This record gives sequence, structure tokens and C-alpha cells, in this order.
Amino acid sequence: MTTTAQDVISVKLERAFDALDADSDGYLDWSDYEKLGDRYIQAYRLDKNDRRARAIQAFCQISWLELLRHAGIDGDRLTREQFVTANRLAVIDTSRLNVTEGGGHAIFDVIDVDGDNEISKAEFERFLRDVWRSEAPDAMESFTKLDTDGDGSISRQEFIRAVREHFLSNDPDAPGSMFFGQV
Repeated sequence: MTTTAQDVISVKLERAFDALDADSDGYLDWSDYEKLGDRYIQAYRLDKNDRRARAIQAFCQISWLELLRHAGIDGDRLTREQFVTANRLAVIDTSRLNVTEGGGHAIFDVIDVDGDNEISKAEFERFLRDVWRSEAPDAMESFTKLDTDGDGSISRQEFIRAVREHFLSNDPDAPGSMFFGQV
């Protein structure tokens, strides 16, 4: 079965749901987002008071609250369908938090361990392995796609553009489509 252009964003978001659903109960709640923040902090051995750790934790909490707001539900957990819908609405609503910009910068700052404002292959591989627990053989192909200028590293601009594409592009070959595996 091939994925139509209109379904690509949903496929990416469904994969994100699966990756975030830490207890595999078919729902996301605050604990799943809290665990995501903790995975970054643990993977990068950040002190909880490190500004990058605080930025990741704040981003996870605000993102979660924005998803709940956009889901239009009274509860504190989301189904896969509610998650997909809420994400689609949250990324286009910049009235409170711009998910693509704020999160992209906070994540970049953590991945860029040496602080040179670029993500090396080793830094990206660590991100995939330690945060997203991805050891897929083709996972590093995404590095090449994200490195759009071919200089051997991912700049902040390339990374932020990929985050935008992940949430907004229906193109299955767009670099941002690679964050949770090939569509």
C-alpha cells in the first residue's frame, strides 16, 4: 500500500505517538512527555539545573498543555487520533507556543554536545540511539537528507527547517520526514 500525500503527516505523527507511548497503553499522558524530557536529560547526562535540561523540560510541558488545548477534550490523555489532530492544530497556531521553532531550538541545543552550532554524524547518531532508541540500519540516511548543503554536519537552520517539514510537509522525501523513520 502506498501512502498518499495527504496521509504522510498523519503517518509521521502516528509514528511519533508510538515512540512517545512509553507504556504502550494506546494513550499519551503527561508521564509520556515527562519521560521524553527525561530521556534527553539522561542520554546527554545533563544536570537537571542545566539550562538545556530546563529548556527541554519546559518545552515538553508546554507542548503537552498545547496538545490538550487543541484536542478540545476534558481529560488528561490523548488517543492516537486525538494526538494527530491536536498536533496538526498546534503546529499552525503560533498564538502561544510555536512548536516547530521553540522545540527545534531546545532540541538542537541538547544534541549539539560540543556547542559548535552544528550537529555532527556522531551527535546525530547518539540522538537517534539514546533519545529515540532507534538502531534501524537506515536511520543514518536521515542525516544525509538533513545535511542539505552536504558539508558533513547539520546546521541549526537545516535542523529547524527539518522540524518544520516533519510537522508540515506532505512530501515523503522531505528531510523532516525522516525523524521517525522513512514514510
